[in-house]
Amino acid sequence: MAEYQHHLHLLRHYELRLLRCTTATQKSHPPTPQSYPATPLHTVITDALDLIEAGRYAEVLSSGATRNIFGIEEEFFSEFSDDSVNCADGFYSELMNRMGSFLEDESVNEVERGFRAVLVMCIAVSAFLGFTQCNLTGPLDGLPLCPLNANAFKEWENWARIQLMSSGSDLFGKTYNLQYIVFAKMLLMRTKDLLFEGSFTSMEGVRSISWWLARVVLFQQKVLDERSSSLFDLLQVFIGETFHHFGTLEKVSNYWGAELHEEDLSSIVSMLHLEAGILEYTYGRIDSSRLHFESAEVASGLELSVTGVLGFRTIHQVEPKAQLVLVANTSTSNSRDTCLSTIPELPANASKIGENNSCVHQNGKDEISDVLMMPRLLQNDNPGIGAQCIQTGGTIAVPLNAIQQGVILAQCLLIEKRTRHDEMQRWEMAPYIEAIDSQQLFIFIVRCFCDILRIRWESSRSHTKERALLMMDELVQRIYACSPGVAQRIHFCYGVYLPTIHALRKEYGELLVSCGLIGEAIKIFEQIELWNNLIDCYCLLGKKAAAVELIKARLSEMPSDPRLCDLLKDVFVPRCSLGDVTNDDACYEKALEVSNNRSARAKRSLARSAYNRGDYEMSKTLWESAMALNSLYPGGWFALGAAALKARDIEKALDGFTRAVQLDPENGEAWNNIACLHMIKKKSKESFIAFKEALKFKRDSWQLWENYSQVAADIGNIRQALEATLMVLELTNNKRIDSELLERITLEMEKRTSTRQPVSSEGANNDSCTGSAHPSDPNVIHVGDSTSSESGMGISRENENLVEVLGKVLQKIVRSGGGADIWGLYARWLKLKRDLTMCSEALLKQVRSYQGSDMWKDRDRFKKFADASVELCNVYMEISSSTGSRRELLAAEMHLRNIVKQPNWKERETSTYGVFQGERFSDTEEFKDVEACLVEVKMKLESNLERAPPVVMM
Repeated sequence: MAEYQHHLHLLRHYELRLLRCTTATQKSHPPTPQSYPATPLHTVITDALDLIEAGRYAEVLSSGATRNIFGIEEEFFSEFSDDSVNCADGFYSELMNRMGSFLEDESVNEVERGFRAVLVMCIAVSAFLGFTQCNLTGPLDGLPLCPLNANAFKEWENWARIQLMSSGSDLFGKTYNLQYIVFAKMLLMRTKDLLFEGSFTSMEGVRSISWWLARVVLFQQKVLDERSSSLFDLLQVFIGETFHHFGTLEKVSNYWGAELHEEDLSSIVSMLHLEAGILEYTYGRIDSSRLHFESAEVASGLELSVTGVLGFRTIHQVEPKAQLVLVANTSTSNSRDTCLSTIPELPANASKIGENNSCVHQNGKDEISDVLMMPRLLQNDNPGIGAQCIQTGGTIAVPLNAIQQGVILAQCLLIEKRTRHDEMQRWEMAPYIEAIDSQQLFIFIVRCFCDILRIRWESSRSHTKERALLMMDELVQRIYACSPGVAQRIHFCYGVYLPTIHALRKEYGELLVSCGLIGEAIKIFEQIELWNNLIDCYCLLGKKAAAVELIKARLSEMPSDPRLCDLLKDVFVPRCSLGDVTNDDACYEKALEVSNNRSARAKRSLARSAYNRGDYEMSKTLWESAMALNSLYPGGWFALGAAALKARDIEKALDGFTRAVQLDPENGEAWNNIACLHMIKKKSKESFIAFKEALKFKRDSWQLWENYSQVAADIGNIRQALEATLMVLELTNNKRIDSELLERITLEMEKRTSTRQPVSSEGANNDSCTGSAHPSDPNVIHVGDSTSSESGMGISRENENLVEVLGKVLQKIVRSGGGADIWGLYARWLKLKRDLTMCSEALLKQVRSYQGSDMWKDRDRFKKFADASVELCNVYMEISSSTGSRRELLAAEMHLRNIVKQPNWKERETSTYGVFQGERFSDTEEFKDVEACLVEVKMKLESNLERAPPVVMM
């Protein structure tokens, strides 16, 4: 048992040495215990670890130990000497078989198998770190094309490219030494599978394999052009297992015990949370990312806050202005991470970082621009310097280790996602960037990431754009330079969100374009094979033909690359004939064949082609197949929904648009389509919610506002319906009017006001409901009940507010000239307001709008005219009753007489030219209503005449 614990301790010791290669912690490791004799593999593993720590990854992969593991001899390479994808597949399949035999050798004991697993892990990590060197940290030279120094065939790289793209996404630009990451992933996956199969129990000593696998898979995602759902699923498994083993300080301490240095505990836990936060950030899960970054901050002993301090931002600034400064409260247990603040108001153990200092990195940069790289802050508490004196040297910034620096820079990622993309966003990042710039000691990767953040910030401002371009040029040169060494660059490279080398050069090219240096940008985009950016540059120079020829030449070399086919089809169809380059969809079909039906891009291209030619069922099927390969493709679910909608598959369309907004909650088009589909399904509540989301991102669409107003009215939300109607009027300059909707709203408001009537003077402040048959109805308000009274007053106020908003809508319309229907609605609103005089004016305009020679030929129009006339005369009678005036009654009588007289002409009357002039409408109900109203008006006139006082003759 004691011997087993000794060997288990050795296994974990080797694991810790591997992790320390990337955590930037102290590299000196405790001596290996010698209580028991070392295993035969001990020396081999130790030598491999020494080479890895020195950054000599190629030597590990070409060592005799590696060749012995895989049983490689010179004759072995001669068996695989064909430059083809099939040959590469056979080569690596054979390697995996031999590695499996090496691990499962029954002639060795359990302890030996455990050390063999660690040795295989060292080889895999060497391959992975070599790939990291070529594509992230630099320098790019020093590694052969194949990990095992085999034949350097181009098609073998193509095989590795196909393996990486089988996750459902293309590679982003030109990526180097692809076989390294594929080889590392195959080794780690196979080793982990064997460990979990239970064939031996040495898993107790190699738990960190899940962490390395998570790093490999996340780096694979980093070099892809789009997020991959299959990789995300793998990452969730691997990172979950890693947290299960190393998620807390206690778990890390229990696993490695005395092996850990003082700083290792917090560094390992913080590093794990930083990497998990970057993982979640990569996939757009900002809330989860924030939680991990906060946990990393706690584990690293930091407490960050931002405050304001007076200072100077430019050389020629006279008056000090408030500057954002980062304040770091560091753990008091570490004396070197604390210092007294120079600001009296700050806590005693808080340290102001981000001030101007003599950092070598800044020398010469301030001379390029009048804007200082970091503000010069006022020294307020130094008795030897005036209260308003500029702080030229300043307090020395608190020293922070690499983990703490990474935690600070991680905050910039959260700011970038949780705030608007405007100028203020970069200024919010400024104190965090300046905090790292103030450090005297930093590691290579953290310095590079901080510079990238500063370049992105300063390139957005005209006064500092030249300095940003210079810094970017220096940064790219630094990546390609030989110094510092590989081992120093690899430290902490997985703890920051550093772009790959080709992604960094893409940013460099875009910065050159923004500065007008298009020729230099073209060279960069061509070198890293970013064809879309290259085409944009040629278009800016007016050289589209040159771009076409370049893409054709590349397509002749790589006929199965669907990216090149897309460029020719989508961008240059009007300018060139595709007949001499590709036969319709043959390019995409060839790509599917080569990828063993795993090319998601080819399937998406075929789906678009089918959609364009009207084969919507085929397009829907192809989109389903493509999204099964990679469900995280941003526009895929929307395209699937569109194809399904054209194919009349409502449920599939709704599912597609729903998945689209799950991936991109800011997709206003998808939200709008979801709402419209719910409208088709008569689900007004769901439609209302979807429209509300859509309007957050498409506020300038009057069609969307109009639909929103309709569903709002359907669910009884009158206020939202009216506000949406106002937006429609504003966006269309009062030209788009939904009379039917306004009719519904007006009718609803008339119902609400008619059901509430005033009560006696004792209850003048209460309203009573006409529905007395339902005493339990919550809308019924009982006199004397104070609670009901308050509720009734609230309802009454709400109705009054709605009436005011309705009037605002109608007034906006009538001011620009409304039709007969609108004048009628306006009159009804005025009646609700008890403004009978203005109501009669509006009704009179409605009546006049109906009048005309055509009215006597249109029965429906006559009916509306008659109804409006009756309503007008009723208002006249109501005005007369309240004022005692006869003028309104006389006007009503005259108007009604004219209506009754008009259809009593001859049933058919023709003019000199024989044109039809009239038609009898006396058989309509509306005409009878007019006659009845005329009778009522006459009666009121007679009654009014009888009540009039006698006239005295003088």
